[in-house]
Amino acid sequence: MDEIKYNSSIDYGTPKSQSAKQVTLTIDDREITVPDGVSIMHAAAVAGVMVPKLCATDSLEPFGSCRLCLVEIEGRRGYPASCTTPVADGLKVHTQTPKLADIRRGTMELYISDHPLDCLTCATNGDCELQDMAGAVGLREVRYGYDGENHLASVKDESNPYFTFDPSKCIVCSRCVRACEETQGTFALTISGRGFESKVSAGNKDFLESECVSCGACVQACPTATLIEKTVIEAGTPEHSVTTTCAYCGVGCSFDAEMKGEEVVRMTPTKDGGANHGHSCVKGRFAWGYATHKDRITTPMIRKSIKDPWQQVGWDEAINYAASELTRIQKQYGSDAIGGITSSRCTNEEVYVTQKLIRAVFGVNNVDTCARVCHSPTGYGLKQTLGESAGTQTFDSVMHSDVIFIIGANPTDGHPVFASQMKRRLREGAKLIIADPREIDLVANSPHIRADYHLKLRPGTNVALVSALAHVIVTEGLVQDAFVKARCDWDSFVEWRDFVAKPENSPEALAEELGVDAELIRAAARMYATGGDASIYYGLGVTEHSQGSTTVMGIANLAMATANIGREGVGVNPLRGQNNVQGSCDMGSMPHEFPGYRHVADDATRALFESAWGRPLSKEPGLRIPNMLDEASEGNFKGLYCVGEDIVQSDPNTQHVTHALENMECVIVQDLFLNETAMFAHVFFPGASFLEKSGTFTNAERRISPVRRVMRPKNGYEDWEVTTKLSEALGYPMQYNHASEIMDEIAALTPTFRGVSFKKLDEVGSVQWPCDDEHPDGTPIMHIDEFVRGKGKFFVTQYVPTTEKVNAKFPLILTTGRILSQYNVGAQTRRTHNTAWHAEDILEVHPHDAEERGIKEGDWVGIVSRAGETVLRAKITERVQPGVVYTTFHHPESGANVITTDNSDWATNCPEFKVTAVQVSRVSQLSDWQKHYKTFSEAQIAFAGKKAEAAKVS
Repeated sequence: MDEIKYNSSIDYGTPKSQSAKQVTLTIDDREITVPDGVSIMHAAAVAGVMVPKLCATDSLEPFGSCRLCLVEIEGRRGYPASCTTPVADGLKVHTQTPKLADIRRGTMELYISDHPLDCLTCATNGDCELQDMAGAVGLREVRYGYDGENHLASVKDESNPYFTFDPSKCIVCSRCVRACEETQGTFALTISGRGFESKVSAGNKDFLESECVSCGACVQACPTATLIEKTVIEAGTPEHSVTTTCAYCGVGCSFDAEMKGEEVVRMTPTKDGGANHGHSCVKGRFAWGYATHKDRITTPMIRKSIKDPWQQVGWDEAINYAASELTRIQKQYGSDAIGGITSSRCTNEEVYVTQKLIRAVFGVNNVDTCARVCHSPTGYGLKQTLGESAGTQTFDSVMHSDVIFIIGANPTDGHPVFASQMKRRLREGAKLIIADPREIDLVANSPHIRADYHLKLRPGTNVALVSALAHVIVTEGLVQDAFVKARCDWDSFVEWRDFVAKPENSPEALAEELGVDAELIRAAARMYATGGDASIYYGLGVTEHSQGSTTVMGIANLAMATANIGREGVGVNPLRGQNNVQGSCDMGSMPHEFPGYRHVADDATRALFESAWGRPLSKEPGLRIPNMLDEASEGNFKGLYCVGEDIVQSDPNTQHVTHALENMECVIVQDLFLNETAMFAHVFFPGASFLEKSGTFTNAERRISPVRRVMRPKNGYEDWEVTTKLSEALGYPMQYNHASEIMDEIAALTPTFRGVSFKKLDEVGSVQWPCDDEHPDGTPIMHIDEFVRGKGKFFVTQYVPTTEKVNAKFPLILTTGRILSQYNVGAQTRRTHNTAWHAEDILEVHPHDAEERGIKEGDWVGIVSRAGETVLRAKITERVQPGVVYTTFHHPESGANVITTDNSDWATNCPEFKVTAVQVSRVSQLSDWQKHYKTFSEAQIAFAGKKAEAAKVS
């Protein structure tokens, strides 16, 4: 039996079946063989027979309420619903008979008799399933009239900034309710009332004030204009679509940009998207308006001094000025006096040409990326232990997990689409262990989900926790010896085993340091080691510490010791923060590595790139971002090409960053907006949004997905074209005509990308590296038979307490994180309606600490650290533990990184954002830094000829 070829443009009514058993039946005299477990409706669609339906869609489980999909089955009484009736061998089904036609028309009459007759003026005219089904069943008139009781006067809810809810058009099919439950897992919607009084309710609140997270699943599921995007109401029905990849988090969701000409009308999640399977979050689904925001700068600008006003110039003048300054600096100060920073918001192709420019044209390895300040410990730790600087699984693997261990990550806020999939598995019965100083939503606010263990450790003690867990696994005989002997380096295991078995690594010995009960740690360790297939997911709460690399190695130790690696449902899974963190690292953005994680000192690798690029290349590792800033502060580093990155807002110890930038003589910023770093720039190259470029992103599961241009760049060029223009002005032409040619070069020079091309991605949608001759279809699961490094290597993970200590002057620990509606430094999301949910960064304070300081809800509070001070509004909550305060960093005027120190990971210099000793007190005015920021930023924006409202503290 040939495998069924599914067409993503067809709605099969009910989901596929994974059964290997085949069933043969007859539908409308056509014999069809399908997997056991599918519905008759699904089988009919496979056969090309589309049974009328309203409540059914193949993204949701069958429901059987609309009564349009009734069929006749020979030998059975009545008219069963085809969506809820499973196939069986030998069935003879009829989908079109006079009686069925009569029933369907009667049913449709009832729907239409209580529905507004405004089809010609309705925003979904021509794109409405109710309208389609009325035509499909042959309804031409309504016998009942439109008098009597109805719902036509129901009040529309327009509270949500992105979509409206018009109950007068609702047919109560429950698709929105089921999508909120099954797809998103928020359970924000329900059907209230009975019979004629039944209606969709968001908890008896309007949508904005309800628990709705605006993921768009309900809008996507709605078959009428009841739930509809406001952009569709304003712009009309889209006329064509282009499939591309979201430019927000590391999930890498696939979207169809639905267009009218070059105007985006809406973004809808692609049904067969490999990472998201037709789901989305508020950012990817709705927060794309920044691409056409009035703050976009589309003309190049230059100036001699950051105290001078910007001058708008043409591209040639800006490029030539930048090139001449970089040349002058190298001639005056030496070749090492300049470098560049790539961004995880850029495509693989853009990152590749930027690092190529720096290595081949600047002649140095002074290139780094924003992964330095988020996931560089992942690259180091996993490379050392497993042999590859990337996560081990596909996202879908979580559906096979029996135990899910989340440490230092907040998936519902940082990676919401993957979190929905994880929650689905948890509702099916998987066990959950969370290690986090704060009560994240999966602990405090997820319906039908309960964390079996919440290890509420003190910030900075991750390594101690991992050692305590390992102690239990080793001393209680829970190590999978056969796996370790077969797959791992035995000597390194013995050394690690003997280390973690020491009494000082026991949960009892470390309980006080951790702030976690020893028995809780023991129970969690036993569950992870013996509960079946166990997976670990971690985030910046692991990496952004002085021992971030140590914790990553400790996590890998746990997975290897318990044989939880190399198959579905297990693995070590870093949740990458930005859309292309993985890709920016893959493409050689680190100062010691060429693309593909090969060291610059390796003669064979260097010779390969020298031959391809036609330039001699340095074998000396270059400067990391912190080194560049230190050297600049000392007057030795003078020129920086910064593409798509905002180090002033995103990097720690803001005063140190700004001082370093002030000391430079040529800072070139390439971005969409005049960001905080651009305030210190001498050249501004306007960038292109993801909607204006072609290329690829690589997500947290190593999935390479296409980014397709849907409109012309507003600045005139895609970002890679700007970089190549600068390269040409420096005397090194890069002969590319399209981003696909850059990928061809990447594939030719990078073994793990050998089989990747734009043509392949057009054919298969996406692929996970390694994609090469051995794995032409990619590699969803890593380390199946052996580790990339050969034998897995254990590392001793000695706990070394952070030097950032609390004391009488700084008695609290500040830790930071993200929130669902905002993204990273907020440059994109702050320019959308997402500010409706998070208009400012706030400081979470435990009631005990607030009471001690006389702080009440909403008070302005000053936060002072060893590095600086800022002012935020207080939120009193028990989600943080006593002695810990928490904030986000999405708004530049908040100055969260003014107070973080320059402590960093011992191996990678990843900043210790998660542990800063602070004092908090009530204040009545802005901090000195914020006053300076307000004045300075207003002046800079005025220089650019833009208008903005300065943030005010009232």
